[in-house]
Amino acid sequence: MNVAGSKPKHLYLIDGSGFIFRAFHALPPLTRPDGTPIGAVYGFTNMMMKLIESAKADNDLDYIAVIFDAARKTFRQDIYPEYKAHRPPPPEELVPQFALVREATKALNIPAIEMQNYEADDLIASYARVADAQGFEVTIVTGDKDMMQLIGGNVGIYDPIKSKEIGAPEVLEKFGVPPEKVIDVQALAGDSTDNVPGVPGIGVKTAAELINTYGSLDQLLARATEIKQPKRREALVNHAEDARISRQLVTLKNDIDLPVPLDDLIAKPANENILREFLSVQGFKTMVAKLGAGGQGTGNGEQKKIPPSSSSAPIANPNDIKSPTAQRPPSTVTYSILQTEAELDAWLSKMPKFGVLAVDTETDSLSAVSANLVGISLSYAPGIACYIPVGHRVADGGLDFTGEAAKLKQILLDKVVAKLKPILADPAIMKIGHNIKYDLQILWRYGLDVTPYDDSMLMSYVLEGGAHGHGMDELAQLYLQHNTIKYEDVAGKGKNKVTFDLVPIDKAGQYAAEDADITLRLGEYLKPRLLPESGIVMYDAIEKPLIRVVARMESDGVLLDRKKLQDLSADFAARIAEHEKEIFVLAGCELNLGSPKQLGEVLFEKLKLPGGNKTKTGAWSTDASTLEDLSAQGHVIAEKIIAWRQLSKLKSTYTDALAEQINPKTGRVHTSFHLALTNTGRLSSSDPNLQNIPIRTAEGKKIRTAFIAPPNHKLISADYSQIELRLLAEMADIPALKQAFVDNVDIHALTASEVFHIPLDQIDSDTRRKAKAINFGIVYGISAFGLAAQIGVSNTEARQFIDHYFSRFPQIRDFMEYNKDYCRKHGYVTTLFGRRCFIPDINSKNGASRAFSERQAINAPLQGTAADIIKRAMNKMPAALAAANLTAKMILQVHDELLFESADAECDAATKLVQDTMRNACEPVVKLTVPLVVDVAVSERWS
Repeated sequence: MNVAGSKPKHLYLIDGSGFIFRAFHALPPLTRPDGTPIGAVYGFTNMMMKLIESAKADNDLDYIAVIFDAARKTFRQDIYPEYKAHRPPPPEELVPQFALVREATKALNIPAIEMQNYEADDLIASYARVADAQGFEVTIVTGDKDMMQLIGGNVGIYDPIKSKEIGAPEVLEKFGVPPEKVIDVQALAGDSTDNVPGVPGIGVKTAAELINTYGSLDQLLARATEIKQPKRREALVNHAEDARISRQLVTLKNDIDLPVPLDDLIAKPANENILREFLSVQGFKTMVAKLGAGGQGTGNGEQKKIPPSSSSAPIANPNDIKSPTAQRPPSTVTYSILQTEAELDAWLSKMPKFGVLAVDTETDSLSAVSANLVGISLSYAPGIACYIPVGHRVADGGLDFTGEAAKLKQILLDKVVAKLKPILADPAIMKIGHNIKYDLQILWRYGLDVTPYDDSMLMSYVLEGGAHGHGMDELAQLYLQHNTIKYEDVAGKGKNKVTFDLVPIDKAGQYAAEDADITLRLGEYLKPRLLPESGIVMYDAIEKPLIRVVARMESDGVLLDRKKLQDLSADFAARIAEHEKEIFVLAGCELNLGSPKQLGEVLFEKLKLPGGNKTKTGAWSTDASTLEDLSAQGHVIAEKIIAWRQLSKLKSTYTDALAEQINPKTGRVHTSFHLALTNTGRLSSSDPNLQNIPIRTAEGKKIRTAFIAPPNHKLISADYSQIELRLLAEMADIPALKQAFVDNVDIHALTASEVFHIPLDQIDSDTRRKAKAINFGIVYGISAFGLAAQIGVSNTEARQFIDHYFSRFPQIRDFMEYNKDYCRKHGYVTTLFGRRCFIPDINSKNGASRAFSERQAINAPLQGTAADIIKRAMNKMPAALAAANLTAKMILQVHDELLFESADAECDAATKLVQDTMRNACEPVVKLTVPLVVDVAVSERWS
């Protein structure tokens, strides 16, 4: 919450894709000595460095990200297949620069974000909305007029090419309407570049005139017959649906689940050595000169005895670590496409009887539950790989293995399965995949199991955590200095993109065989590093066993009650409408509640409510903290607006969206868990994201009522109670807190008693609430300012509370300072199980970045250990259930909670087994002196 006089956080969102093209067309052709074109890379990098320098000079750079298009089909083609269909492919000399621009972004140590099925503009809109709601100032760095619809509240635009800030006045000049009406104007005018149809004969000027006259597109279309000009009237009547479709196309989607949390976008200084190397390779001598000769220093000080929070030997400062020596590429590459049984037999006969075999599947979908197998690729030595097509088809033709398969020269699927089955199950051959969790689920459906196996993605994740991504293309470039064939190179993009089963076999074969070859080479490079870099236990005991466990969970899915979701959506819609009416009455007028500008004018100009603040764009701020302040002062309209926003979010993001994601064959949702994404080892999920379902509000909890058990079954929810506080007591070795947990004392009441010097039996609910905020806040390195805002006291009182807390529990301050100091020296902190959580900005010269990293250094050992513990519990669970002859299955993991599906008759036994397994998850590797408590609940519904 911002207070008077405080400087709001500032987020810069850079339109990366837009600037690639602008830089390309603005600069003359430039090439590196090796002939690689770099004009766009030069323009982009130069613009970024100037932007960062300027923002830092103004002390205005807190958070930053560059957003790119994923260069694949988006949801807009589903709405209108001809969208962007007429756009020519990018110039040949620009294509190799796309990857280099992303390298430039990484060299500058700026998050590069993209997301399948969405355009960069949609991601920018979503980040802007979330940041605006949290009180950030948001600057969108772009020259794209389509983004002008986002201006308002705390959101503005800066065009670095023109060195110009763009606000509401500039939008009015460009479109003839304020930002909130830009969409309606664009829907009418269309866009020939993107093939947005609009209404024929209506340009921007006429569209603005019409919208200003009738108020909105809907009102205009409803009254189109009143238009006096015959041609204009006829066009609007005949092309009303085109206008509505166009509105869908031009509206930026601002409710995407953020692929990278907002907190992870904190601005970080570039590692000068990495940046210098990148600029030197490109030949950007002027930029290299600007860097100067200095480098980042290392931490000093003696090494303390490592406490229970670390079991790994120290390594050199991360800033001094050189990139690993690249694996030597094979002298020759032989990729074979096997289209007859004889060819398959011959290839397999050359395989060593003992060794490694890389395995990769090609399918017609990213969904492991619904995808069909198109082909399998294998590699047993670097540079030697094959592709076995089994499911390719011709366009508009059915998949007929006696007809189409013969025409396309493919081996019958059952023949391939029979020949590969013993090999994939051979214990003498170690199989290796990259994100093999997906391949396992595909192969299971065809009667093939893979064992034993390794995963090159998880090896990289264990070794280097959140230091970089772990996709195959990125690792191939990082470790092997190899640019892989990209999916779009064989499957096409835009209107020409096809599913993999329609890719010609010769093209598919080279792409797929390379995947297997690179997977093998990555595995052979990464596996030997695990032991000397203290990663072997984490990989073998926690991460690798989890692959099969999570793959089964994804395949099983969670049953949803579609009718309940529909009822909730209807209920939310009715209440949204009710709130809307009440707000209109309180406001004394109707307004667009989704428009911060209109809302601000009504609240602070018409109603003259106190406490209004204007953003630098000149609009009134209506972010969450502003509305919460107004609500706390008793202004009912603010309370109603907050409720309206919450219900609107729940409806669009959950009840409506979840219903669409139910698999029609299973009646379940099958989320995808990401095993190699977070820095602390926590799992995350997507499609749908089931880990962000809100549970703190009554309305949010209702969403869980739609998650149900099948007939004659129950859901069992098992949740670790206060696990991070228990781990704090354990890892900081705090006798009073440890004993309290052993004695099952109310830890928040105890803290209140100790800090405020009040007898335990006299603690009231308000005092306990303050102590609870201190307990959980300390775990996350909360400041006095943050605590004051959270519990409604002055900064001075909050500082006194924290000081009392540390004076009573001095071991906590020691634990915090030790972890910060250890991280400064080594670049990482560790969990009880040895996971390294890398925090590269701990020695940053940027105060905000350094403070954020210090909070991470405090919390990561706790959150990471909690993640390790629940992963160990998950790994133990299938065998424990099987040994007890129970059919219950684990179907979902959400942070510290596991969800099971159990037959009614087995529920009691399953509940006890789950509790016992989770309580003892640490043993025998780590023995805790603080007990782990598992709260359980059993019902037909998750709620």
